[in-house]
Amino acid sequence: MQPVDSTLTQLALRVVESMGYELVAVEFFQHGGGAGTLRVYIDQAQGVTVDDCAAVSHQLSGVLDVEDPLPGHYDLEVSSPGLDRPLVFPEHFTRFAGHRIKVRLAEKIEGRRKLEGVLLGLGALDEAAGAPPVIIRLEAEGRVWEIPLAVLESARLVPDFGDAAHR
Repeated sequence: MQPVDSTLTQLALRVVESMGYELVAVEFFQHGGGAGTLRVYIDQAQGVTVDDCAAVSHQLSGVLDVEDPLPGHYDLEVSSPGLDRPLVFPEHFTRFAGHRIKVRLAEKIEGRRKLEGVLLGLGALDEAAGAPPVIIRLEAEGRVWEIPLAVLESARLVPDFGDAAHR
């Protein structure tokens, strides 16, 4: 995921919000040979359609051509966030409190890089880090973790399909 304060994320945010959508996340992947993929996730209250994605793609493509924030060739993909929605912005961690999430850490904490548990929200502002920590309860351990936002490599909702075998 692109950092919230990255030029690319801020450019996408400006375009997407001006069109009435929520910017969920921005990802950029480099492929072999220098080409890459820029993936932008959008959402709105009633969900997004293929036409919504096409409209945002068209508008964003024009702005990217003018601003030229990425060198070389890349493909632009605009998509809904899906059931395993990425959590990127601090307000996502407040909005989805009570939901199960999976996180991947950029560096090991207590020997671990992957955690899964219930998102409890954001903690108090950490002046040194400049951001509040994400608070997760790991049920299997019965333990609460406070993870600095700067240490999160990725965070995603865990889809809840209920007990499909008994439907």
